[in-house]
Amino acid sequence: MKKITPNPPESAALQDADTPDLTQLSDTTESTVSARLRHPKRPDPISHVFTLLPDIDSPTLLAHACETLASLNVMTTDLACELEGSRRNAALAIQQLSVLAELLVNRALDNLDPPDGLPEVPSTSQH
Repeated sequence: MKKITPNPPESAALQDADTPDLTQLSDTTESTVSARLRHPKRPDPISHVFTLLPDIDSPTLLAHACETLASLNVMTTDLACELEGSRRNAALAIQQLSVLAELLVNRALDNLDPPDGLPEVPSTSQH
């Protein structure tokens, strides 16, 4: 017995209607970033939502950044397992970028305070 289903299923049509207009989001983001670049001394209008105390030391900031990136890595890996095709590839690319950023933050932490038994990493200006 054949089952009659719409092509594509109706639920996919509903999901497309809920998709945000990325061009509008891009325009908003661009104007905010451009304003920030024109006036670097002026605080971001949305920066008051999340505030960091001004006297937090760099190792503490880097440690929290590392933990945040590790969480992002786990979340994007879990998300990628639920996706297929190009969306899975995009989630895996985000996951790889978070791992790269985590490695960079960990190296910065090691440069500030090398683990016991390891020599301090010399500072170089090569990229």
